[in-house]
Amino acid sequence: MNHEFRSVPRIICEAGALQEVGSVFRGLGAQRVILVCDPGIVSLGFAGQAQAVLETAGCEVAVFDQVAPDPSSTLVEQAVKQAQGFKADGVLGLGGGSSLDAAKLVALLINSEQSLEDLYGTDKAQGQRTPLVLMPTTSGTGSEVTWVSVITDAQQRKQAVYSPQLLPDVAILDPQLTLGLPAKVTAATGLDAMVHAIEAYTSRTRKNPISDGLATSALALLGANLPKVLANGRDLEARTAMLQGSLMAGMAFVNASVAAIHALAYPLGARFHIPHGHANALVMAPVIRFNLASAQRHYAELAGHLLQGQHFDNEASAAEAFVQAVEGLVKDSGLEQRLSNLNVDQASLPVMASEVVVGIRRLIDSNPCDMTEQDVEAIYRSIY
Repeated sequence: MNHEFRSVPRIICEAGALQEVGSVFRGLGAQRVILVCDPGIVSLGFAGQAQAVLETAGCEVAVFDQVAPDPSSTLVEQAVKQAQGFKADGVLGLGGGSSLDAAKLVALLINSEQSLEDLYGTDKAQGQRTPLVLMPTTSGTGSEVTWVSVITDAQQRKQAVYSPQLLPDVAILDPQLTLGLPAKVTAATGLDAMVHAIEAYTSRTRKNPISDGLATSALALLGANLPKVLANGRDLEARTAMLQGSLMAGMAFVNASVAAIHALAYPLGARFHIPHGHANALVMAPVIRFNLASAQRHYAELAGHLLQGQHFDNEASAAEAFVQAVEGLVKDSGLEQRLSNLNVDQASLPVMASEVVVGIRRLIDSNPCDMTEQDVEAIYRSIY
């Protein structure tokens, strides 16, 4: 029962909340804001809308719009250099998890003498960051409420920065920004959020009662509303529920840890640039099936939240129903489910398995049961 729980100090969830971003930054004392996003956010008009709101509030704005999936260390350093040249005193992250992760590091490094490499690992950051506001445009990563940023280094390895300074001052959820998400992005990010909830609840290392409550509530929201938004992407109520579920799942996993699903997904993103949510979806079902014997009690408990209203004869049948439900969600997602069709070469499978077990040991340690390199390679091969 002993645990530490960290959280963002302020959350705004409201359709149209983008219009509040100017007053939020003025309340934080920021007058020169750098907006960190990707080119798609510009083309959708969201970056322009945010800039106009900020300028109306009296803020000067610079835009860094070159964030790419699995952002590289070079890209983050470019964004930091632009922010320093602009003399930014506030950072707005707008977009998916990659943009939010990059924005967090920009806020941390603008006025720091540390290099990005100095931050890799846990609690390496020194000093305070620049005021930071995060606005997600997808319902998946939960990055707007976590103190972790994941990037890809020059050697194509995933590097994580864990620091409480990465928590933003304000997280703003505006479901109107998610209405135009393509079905495949909706599916990938929704499954990513479900993975966060499931792995937080089954964590062997930092599982705690607060994360458990958030994870189960998140899973109920996500499970009920993912099919709705896949059927009708303009369903504002369901989109709002997905954002709320994603946020709660983010709060859960960052305080309890993720596990093997993320561990197996990381090399797929770093080596083959498969978007993070899709990479998680690829390995989600086989890893959960692999964990069933060790996680039966927890899966049975989660079944009551994912499959609300259903009756189960016993713990084993409930756990099996949960695993089958996850398998069904992945199958029905519309996402490509074979590595061989995603330009993953077969020779990389044992190499990635070694990376997972050796280089991402902390996540394997959180998994409900142990995994060997052979186990990991077998899972990759099962979806090849």
